[in-house]
Amino acid sequence: MTQPVVVLVGPPGSGKSTVGRVLAERLGVGFRDTDADIEQLAGKPIPEIFVDEGEPHFRELEVRAVRDAVTGHAGVLALGGGAVMADATRELLRELPVVFLEVALGDAVKRVGLDAPRPLLAINPRARWRELMEARRPLYLEVATAVVDTEGRTPEQVADAVLEALELKQS
Repeated sequence: MTQPVVVLVGPPGSGKSTVGRVLAERLGVGFRDTDADIEQLAGKPIPEIFVDEGEPHFRELEVRAVRDAVTGHAGVLALGGGAVMADATRELLRELPVVFLEVALGDAVKRVGLDAPRPLLAINPRARWRELMEARRPLYLEVATAVVDTEGRTPEQVADAVLEALELKQS
C-alpha cells in the first residue's frame, strides 16, 4: 500500500497547503490536498457543496477523498480543517506521520482573512473559529505524531520544523 510521507492537519489558516507544497518540493515528492480532490470529485467549489447539498454530504465526500489519498499517495498530503471530525478519517490516520500545524487566531486571520469564502466561518467568523478549534483541537492532537507551532514563522521555517519533528531528510 502506498501511503503519504507526511500528512498535515490543522485549522483554516494554519498553512497546510502552503507548507505542504514547500515540504513536497524539499522531499522530492508530490503534493495533494483533499479539499482540491473534493472539488474535482464534486465538480464545484466547497462553499457550493455546502449550500447545494449540505455539510453531511460534504463530509461524506471528504472521508472518501481522505481514504483515496492515504492509500494512494506517496507524497505530502494536506487535509481539510474539519477532516479529523470523522471517526473513519481518524482511524485512517492512526499509523501515519501526521503533523498538526497549530496556529493562533490572529495569525489565521492574517493568512486567510475571515471574510474568505469558508462556509463554516460565514457568520461571526472569530467566535466561530474559536468554537471550531475548541471542538477540533483535541482531535488534531489525537491523530498527531508531532505538533508544529506556526506562530511568527514563514512557510519555509514551518517546513523545517516539520522535517525536524518527523526526522525526514530532504532530497
